[in-house]
Amino acid sequence: MRFTLRQLQVFVAVAQHESVSRAAQSLALSQSATSTSLTELERQSDCQLFDRAGKRLALNALGRQLLPEAVALIDQAREIERLLGGKSGYGSLNVGATLTVGNYLATLLIGSFMQRHPECRVKLQVHNTAHVVQQIAHYELDLGLIEGDCQHPDIEVQPWVEDELVVFCAPQHPLAGRGSASLEELTHEAWILREQGSGTRLTFDQAMRHHPRNLNIRLELEHTEAIKRAVESGLGIGCISRLALRDAFRRGSLMPVETPELDLRRQFYFIWHKQKYQTAAMREFLEQCRALTAGVSRSNQIVLPPII
Repeated sequence: MRFTLRQLQVFVAVAQHESVSRAAQSLALSQSATSTSLTELERQSDCQLFDRAGKRLALNALGRQLLPEAVALIDQAREIERLLGGKSGYGSLNVGATLTVGNYLATLLIGSFMQRHPECRVKLQVHNTAHVVQQIAHYELDLGLIEGDCQHPDIEVQPWVEDELVVFCAPQHPLAGRGSASLEELTHEAWILREQGSGTRLTFDQAMRHHPRNLNIRLELEHTEAIKRAVESGLGIGCISRLALRDAFRRGSLMPVETPELDLRRQFYFIWHKQKYQTAAMREFLEQCRALTAGVSRSNQIVLPPII
């Protein structure tokens, strides 16, 4: 066998960063050692894996074919290394989650997972759906928990639990006392919404697609908590997940506005790269997620476990 695991590790890092210098930083290697390792891999195999344009390296057809195999082999090698060292197979877990899932479910799930496996190095990255999908496609994450649509051909998508958005307002808003609103009434309100590219905004826009009247969108924000604060301050009305509003509705600091003419249901999904090797940590974390929502028809009915 003419290649080494270190050479494959360097190849994967360069493929992900499209730069030898950035790959070297991520691996804590010198730039010269990283460049030499990649050059040796290509020389020994008598092939080129990248198209070079200045300092930027982009995978060619052979490199794209090799990447998933190299990622899987490195993941398996890490598990073997830990087992040979007398440790469990739970070496690391890198999870990406969209904002609603990340803020209200993933943190608790990961906390519980880390209590059971304190030796496992766990990372959680919270971004919008488009960003998480991109990271999964580039093998930068093991697993994604998303609330938006994913049509990427290389990504496996499995449904998790149903979620529902709800329109809401401040207690002093005229709609608060009525508890519901027609589409005609909604078009006259100022809106505080999530940004384009988020799963929440995609669901909202799809629900409104048959009602083409322009909305008065006063603010677009990247965080659900910021939207809640803006609506509480009387800047407008919003539309986010019932899960994110459960406590606020209970306290009475925000009020739901039912919209019978709008279908605001959506699905939370698990995603991972189709060619990604599923480690023991990935498999157990997925089982833990499914156990949390067993017997639950919608996300706001989930009983969140306390972290001890």
